[in-house]
Amino acid sequence: MKNKTKYIIILIMLVLATAASIVLSFVSLNQACGQNQGCTIINTSKYETTLGIKNAHIGLIAFPILAILTILELKKSNKYRKKLLQIGIIVGSAFAIYFLYIQIFLLKALCKYCLVVDIGVLISLGVIFLKEKSK
Repeated sequence: MKNKTKYIIILIMLVLATAASIVLSFVSLNQACGQNQGCTIINTSKYETTLGIKNAHIGLIAFPILAILTILELKKSNKYRKKLLQIGIIVGSAFAIYFLYIQIFLLKALCKYCLVVDIGVLISLGVIFLKEKSK
């Protein structure tokens, strides 16, 4: 995969994750998902927060930062920025796997916006480690 294509895919995933975080942060769950849907079950559970901070709000900070790192990497590659981006995506993927586990096995409910975030981050994880073709 070409280096630029790889980072464009990651950027798209991060923009989608940011958009889903915005919906989860600022749109009422009844409007976004309807009553008694998976979104409501998940986003009113005890797993809605991490260290007292709403998970969607953490996404509002983390995903734009990772997106900016990705844009900068698209403009001019830097090994330290690339490593920071990899670490961010790895940490995000660990949370994504944890949140998917909670949705599927503990709460037995799925939130479509949470799935966009989790699957997007996991796709980014797969893409970030694809071998880059040299020019």
